[in-house]
Amino acid sequence: MIAACAFSSRTNTVFGSKNRRTPRLAAAVLAAALPLGAAAQGQGLQVFACEPEWAALVKALAPQAQVTAATHARQDAHHIEARPALIAALRRAHLAVCTGASLEVGWLPMLQARAGNAAVRDGQPGMFYAAQQVELIDRRASVGFNDGDVHPEGNPHFHLDPARLAQVARALSQRLAQIDPPQAAAYAARHTAWQADWARGTAQWQQRAAPLKGQRVVGQHNTFAYLWHWLGVQQIADLEPKPGTPPTPSHLQSVLAQVRQAPPIAITHALYQDAQPAQWLARQLGEDKVAVLALPSTVTDDGPSADLASWMDALVTQLLKTLPAR
Repeated sequence: MIAACAFSSRTNTVFGSKNRRTPRLAAAVLAAALPLGAAAQGQGLQVFACEPEWAALVKALAPQAQVTAATHARQDAHHIEARPALIAALRRAHLAVCTGASLEVGWLPMLQARAGNAAVRDGQPGMFYAAQQVELIDRRASVGFNDGDVHPEGNPHFHLDPARLAQVARALSQRLAQIDPPQAAAYAARHTAWQADWARGTAQWQQRAAPLKGQRVVGQHNTFAYLWHWLGVQQIADLEPKPGTPPTPSHLQSVLAQVRQAPPIAITHALYQDAQPAQWLARQLGEDKVAVLALPSTVTDDGPSADLASWMDALVTQLLKTLPAR
């Protein structure tokens, strides 16, 4: 069973002898503070995942869990509506797994407040932020109003780096064991098996992707920055004039002038982003010379990217197809 939370002196007054409803109120407070007891008693671990990559990781480490993903690959995780179904899912969750680094700052705090689930508030064991488990790139000491949609904590799209994702997996397996002690040994065993498979996959992807090293791409936003860094690919231009700002005609003209003499192998964008700016640039450069790639920035609901390993494999495969035939 999970360890009991400490109660403040204000909470202790609820249990005073003058309050005739003490047993009922005590039960309510304990239920809010310790919802994981139900999971430990075999009623089923309920997990709320802010993004699909964390839902997929939870399913790999805790296949018995009931997992709700707040977003999917065709949504921008920065901008999600706090729908009633999501509020209900977070309310019954024993564990919430989110990216952090301000990625969900526009909607997660509101969701937490409306759900009223003490177990998944910030600072509680049931609230797991993946960004707190890894080092982020592009950290900033300060962010100005005109800087666009940037994160002072660093780039939050680190799940596109297999090494960082493995770090998160290790920490998540430990957190699962903490909140569901009866299954601790099972979580450790599954993580060991998952880590071995992931390490083999990472080595294979690196070997396959070797021809991509030194290649150049144009991207939209910094979504794939960790992937480029891992593969040795250079993003030479951004379709966005500033992070989070949609491409403008004048900015696209400047990108065209920048890359016309040395076109990239591909112009990339995430599935949830408008393809038209990338397609326009490709037409100007010659569609027979430059590919436009709509890349899944996370696992998809079905198809060739439905789990973490197949998703990473699909990314490498799509990029390799842009290289000239040998």
